[in-house]
Amino acid sequence: MFDDGTPTQSAEIALDIHAELGEGPVWHPSEHVLYWVDLMAGDVHRFDPASHEDTSISVGQPVGAVVPRMGGGMVLALRDGFGLLDSSGGAVRMIADTEADEPSNRMTDGKCDAIGRFWAGTLPLSEDSPAGTLYRLDRDGAVHAMVPGVTVSNGIDWSPDQKLMYYIDTPTRGVDVFDFDLDTCEIANRRRLITVQPEYGMPDGMTVDAEGYLWVAMWGGWAVRRYTPDGRLDRTISVEASQVTSVAFGGPDYTDLFITSAARGVSAAEAATQPHAGAIFVTQPGIKGLAPNLFGG
Repeated sequence: MFDDGTPTQSAEIALDIHAELGEGPVWHPSEHVLYWVDLMAGDVHRFDPASHEDTSISVGQPVGAVVPRMGGGMVLALRDGFGLLDSSGGAVRMIADTEADEPSNRMTDGKCDAIGRFWAGTLPLSEDSPAGTLYRLDRDGAVHAMVPGVTVSNGIDWSPDQKLMYYIDTPTRGVDVFDFDLDTCEIANRRRLITVQPEYGMPDGMTVDAEGYLWVAMWGGWAVRRYTPDGRLDRTISVEASQVTSVAFGGPDYTDLFITSAARGVSAAEAATQPHAGAIFVTQPGIKGLAPNLFGG
């Protein structure tokens, strides 16, 4: 399947759960567990790799991303906007409606920057027009529209020196990069860093490792691909599921690479050849990741 000449290794099944649309993996640094979401089901999951126990709570609406808060609990990117979930797992408290006037849109992937601001975007349910926006939720609850004209907002992360922001709008088949100012939060000079050829799938979720390399999940591509900071393909992680959605480092030393996938988009005929679609996968690539940034609000 992979004939690009770069090193390839395989991921193993960590949790064979058959999620409809597994997304948004993030390691919790104090709980030592992986949080992730089954997006359209509206479920936030908590997976303990040590015990293999996975529990979930329903938040009552589609949820695209979840990030731990510095003060406890989680911040969520929900269908209707940004919300907070306390550490007891009670009801979600909405704090900002991002697009109350756009009922055909929902929120999706997101991540926090190094100062604790939560970036997450929207997409039209049809996924066929640039009607979405990448938003920034500040620690004081203020919301700012940062990148308009987005079709399917997905992976986002920053370089280790905080000078670059990487961003994926999936149907464009690329990873773009912005100049980023951590203090002012200004982004500028958007340009293409990576263009993904159709035979390798479409770029979805993403993370940056301690060496500044980008790990990109490939929807329809059966893989996660690692790219150099200047956009060259470095290696491939093969996955036993075609719809690979996102990726995050975790474990005690951030040497475990967790990979989410989806059963959505897999036909009945295709399901026979990929019985683990929707599973959580893991591998140890021999490279360390970075601890996640927590939400400061």
